Amino acid sequence: MIYKIQTSPYIHASILLPASKSISNRVLILNALSKSLYPVGNLSDSDDTKVLLKALTSSGPDFDIEAAGTSMRFLTAYLSQREGEWTITGTERMKNRPVRILVDALRELGAEINYLEKEGFPPLSIRGKSLTGGSVSLNGEVSSQYISALMMIAPCLRDGLKLHLKGNIISKPYIQMTLRLMEAFEIQTIWKKRTIQIQPQSYRANPFSVESDWSAASYWYEITALAGENSSVDLSGLEKNSMQGDAEGQNLFVPFGIRTVFTDKGVVLSKVADADLSRSPLTHNFIHEPDLAQTVIVTCCLLNIPFRFSGLQSLRIKETDRILALQTEMRKLGYVINDKSGNLMEWTGERCVAEKNPVISTYEDHRMAMAFAPACLKTKEIRINHPQVVAKSYPNYWKDLSSAGFIITEEK
Repeated sequence: MIYKIQTSPYIHASILLPASKSISNRVLILNALSKSLYPVGNLSDSDDTKVLLKALTSSGPDFDIEAAGTSMRFLTAYLSQREGEWTITGTERMKNRPVRILVDALRELGAEINYLEKEGFPPLSIRGKSLTGGSVSLNGEVSSQYISALMMIAPCLRDGLKLHLKGNIISKPYIQMTLRLMEAFEIQTIWKKRTIQIQPQSYRANPFSVESDWSAASYWYEITALAGENSSVDLSGLEKNSMQGDAEGQNLFVPFGIRTVFTDKGVVLSKVADADLSRSPLTHNFIHEPDLAQTVIVTCCLLNIPFRFSGLQSLRIKETDRILALQTEMRKLGYVINDKSGNLMEWTGERCVAEKNPVISTYEDHRMAMAFAPACLKTKEIRINHPQVVAKSYPNYWKDLSSAGFIITEEK
């Protein structure tokens, strides 16, 4: 299925954003570890959260988490310390997403985990049991989800956990998010320099309601930036003192002429000026908010703002190789992006011949679909292949675009 998307250049919309997937998935694990009877308030309705909730409430031993990378990592750690015999599998893409670093760390803590097919990748067989715990070292440049998965089960380990992070620590806000959420469930933690220490202790069940998703908000920032001057978008549910690292999006879009005003209900975005080119080329290190990279890169190209962005190494192991995917799909729109050193992307203004009627491939990656759809504000129309992939994190994305005046036509 393909969606053709068109719209007028001026946008005025009021949007109820989805709940944060990152917070929802962590709170589901913490709720399970605390044996809580409280339902999680404002839980995300994303596919990733649904498959995790289904797994945690299932009475069976076998789990198919489909394309949910977070669920694979969090469940692997959770089931390792839960008595029983378990298996976890997923889509073909999931079977090619590495999990060895987490499995090796869990084995050091006493876990019994085996690979059922390819060494270092799902599916997994797990013999859950009480784990000893102790000290383990990880490279700080690995996915923060590995680190969060270990931290969340740490209070349940007989000797607790002393986690040493080596090298450059990426995605710090996600680690801090996990620690703050654990504190909401009465867990004490210590993070000094490169060591996170968590003593054996008991989770306490507490009611919890999830805030709206700043990652989802980023697409509306992009839309406002690409729209005509005086466009505005009202986004409900965002919190000023958010624990989400992607709240940095409000600052990243200032050079594009976007003003953020907080209200009692959320934020109001307004296009107050054309993009400020005085800082060109635009530079930023995305090491703490890699999920915003696609959105900002597409925005820069379409506004003809050269850039040099670093801290992108984790994009290689997301739902797809997002660096390669961005390069491939932006060429369809006539932009040549260079990849340097595996963690840096640069656009100097180099152009190529754009395809006449480009169809953007999504690579089973929700963020590819959502980052490219707003391009129609500059290209008049754009086509997105497999648009249903947005259900992974923002199921109502297309409905919300329609409510904002975008015209979405289904093509076969």
